[in-house]
Amino acid sequence: MGRGKIEIKRIENATNRQVTYSKRRTGIMKKARELTVLCDAQVAIIMFSSTGKYHEFCSPGTESVPILLLHDLLNFTLIKTIFDRYQQAIGTSLWNEQYENMQRTLSHLKDINRNLRTEIRQRMGEDLDSLEFDELRGLEQNVDTALKEVRHRKARTNPKLLVDLDLSLLHADVLFRSVHISCTLYHVISTQTETYKKKVKHSYEAYKNLQQELGMREDPAFGFVDNTGAGGWDGGAVALGGGSGGGAADMYAFRVVPSQPNLHGMAYGSHDLRLG
Repeated sequence: MGRGKIEIKRIENATNRQVTYSKRRTGIMKKARELTVLCDAQVAIIMFSSTGKYHEFCSPGTESVPILLLHDLLNFTLIKTIFDRYQQAIGTSLWNEQYENMQRTLSHLKDINRNLRTEIRQRMGEDLDSLEFDELRGLEQNVDTALKEVRHRKARTNPKLLVDLDLSLLHADVLFRSVHISCTLYHVISTQTETYKKKVKHSYEAYKNLQQELGMREDPAFGFVDNTGAGGWDGGAVALGGGSGGGAADMYAFRVVPSQPNLHGMAYGSHDLRLG
């Protein structure tokens, strides 16, 4: 009595599906073994179940027919040989894309390794000629940060060192604030000093003008003209100015002394001579 025809479609029941897979896998492995023995064929089978478990078969030849595991070195070599023959038969390579990806990954890892070695040498004070100012400043900051971390780690291993470090940081903070205050006071004092210098200069100029004015008052050869009106000049004065009777031009006058009779006898209509 023959078996009934089975409809080829996915088995919905998971248990039935797993049982069917196990039975048919055994049948395929049996057929592959028979092909290897009867026909001297090289057969490689790799199977993955729906649960992710894999099973494999590879024929080493007609001498023996063992079922080898995929991770076994001999089995891997035989499978690779079969795949190489398959690539040669179809005229394409199954590994080119994977090989190119591996080459790109290797090149990227080499670049990372080279950059890390360069960074290590620079942190040791080597190969610094190629760095710009900003790069050197960044390297200095990184080294300072690393040094602080080392000191903190060292201080945590010894509580006394931690206290000393805190005191050192406090002292540095106080010193920084003192320098900042000193700079501010220096700026304020410098500004006030410049202001006082300008005031002293202005006062000195006023003092010189006043001294000159007092000297002219005390000198018997010079004097101020009493601008009280026409004909009101002190009889023996010769005034220099515009003759308007007002302003700075009438401020200074030559006084005629008795030893100069030639100026007394000149007829100008008054006792003084204005030059204007």
